Amino acid sequence: MKKQYRCSSCGKIFLNWFGQCDSCGAWGTAEEVFVEKKNKQSAGSAPTVNQAVALKNIPFNEESRIISGIEEMNRVLGGGLVKDSVSVLTAPPGVGKSTLLLSFGEDLARKGYRILYASGEESEGQIKSRALRIMKDLPENVWILSTAFLDDVLGAIDSIQPHLVVLDSIQTFRLREFAQRAGTPVQTMECANRLTDLAKSKERPFAVMMVGHMTKSGEMAGLRTLEHLVDTVLFLEEGEGGESLRILLSTKNRFGRTGEIGLFEMAEEGMKEIKDPSKYFVTKRKEPVAGSALAMIKEGSRFLVIEVESLVSQSFTPYPQRLGDSLRKDQLNTLVSILEERAKLNLYDKNVILKTTGGIRLAEQSVNLAVLMSIVSSLKHQGIEESTLFVAEVGLTGELKIVPNLDFRLREIERLGYKKVYTAPFGGKKDFSGLQVIQKETLSQVIGDVFKH
Repeated sequence: MKKQYRCSSCGKIFLNWFGQCDSCGAWGTAEEVFVEKKNKQSAGSAPTVNQAVALKNIPFNEESRIISGIEEMNRVLGGGLVKDSVSVLTAPPGVGKSTLLLSFGEDLARKGYRILYASGEESEGQIKSRALRIMKDLPENVWILSTAFLDDVLGAIDSIQPHLVVLDSIQTFRLREFAQRAGTPVQTMECANRLTDLAKSKERPFAVMMVGHMTKSGEMAGLRTLEHLVDTVLFLEEGEGGESLRILLSTKNRFGRTGEIGLFEMAEEGMKEIKDPSKYFVTKRKEPVAGSALAMIKEGSRFLVIEVESLVSQSFTPYPQRLGDSLRKDQLNTLVSILEERAKLNLYDKNVILKTTGGIRLAEQSVNLAVLMSIVSSLKHQGIEESTLFVAEVGLTGELKIVPNLDFRLREIERLGYKKVYTAPFGGKKDFSGLQVIQKETLSQVIGDVFKH
């Protein structure tokens, strides 16, 4: 064994002891680690354990995914859980990551898969108490293990041979062969590497879903190396539309598209998928309300109708407020400038406050027209019909521009029962039976048509 020193802050390896890490600048972070010396191979020798295989000769099984009964989970994972994948799920404390994974494990267990749920934070009794609350009857194919040592988990994997291993959480486990405490970079990465190597073995592959702690800054705790190691990184966050809304977001996925979201509701009986997102993102009203406009956004592979709300009020300070928790401040300032210059509406002495119902973030340019129309609606104190949507990007010239996947958006808007949509001129099909597609060239034309002036 050879002694080395590792920085517990950034993970850099040093051959000698150090006081200050020259990589991250931290003091007193030197930790002893021991690595096994490797024998030098003789000249001309080459390993024969793993050999290159021609791409066309590699076997491929199209049924390599485990499909659960939770459609929102399948969507975020890219169509189901890959049988030898390693995923990490992180979220702020109390959002429901353990509950979500326990519900996911229950669903797979009822389909005949064997599940091992290992926890370094809770006892078997605590886990069963949660299971009794969220499950009607306890499945037989779920095994629970409460331990702080990954060695015990590896032994349970060997005896149970599960299809899915849930590790809650990776920062609470350690290997006995290393002296460092649980949660240090050495223990976290060694545990993750050991489990990944075992999960991806050709003889008996299985899926792994690890829980990762989240820092105060909203990022996954630990080294970035952990994110590079795993196949999928999932974030579970709480929506602003209510305490029960949960949004599952995929930020990395080797087996599907990133940016995919799944919508869940935290109920007394556990995490339930949301079949109708409109009740969280669109307010149902009897009469139109000033300051509200509807848009359609694309989140991953799904299209969602969302409500943009604006409040325009008189400012009594030299610098009016421009606030938008769902939109970048510079983007909001840009849109307000377009409205002032191209639509000739005075907002220089007005506060403009913007938000979305449900707290969903506005990352697409397709919401530009809806944002501007909600501001105009609030400024004029005139509501917009609830059956009307706005789907277009607005340029600095005030011209409307076509957004990606417009035809798919229009089809979905028609399917959902909306009657009218404003968009930029396009050369696509216009055979919509129940939807009136109004094509305008400029922002001023849309304002004049909606508010009749």
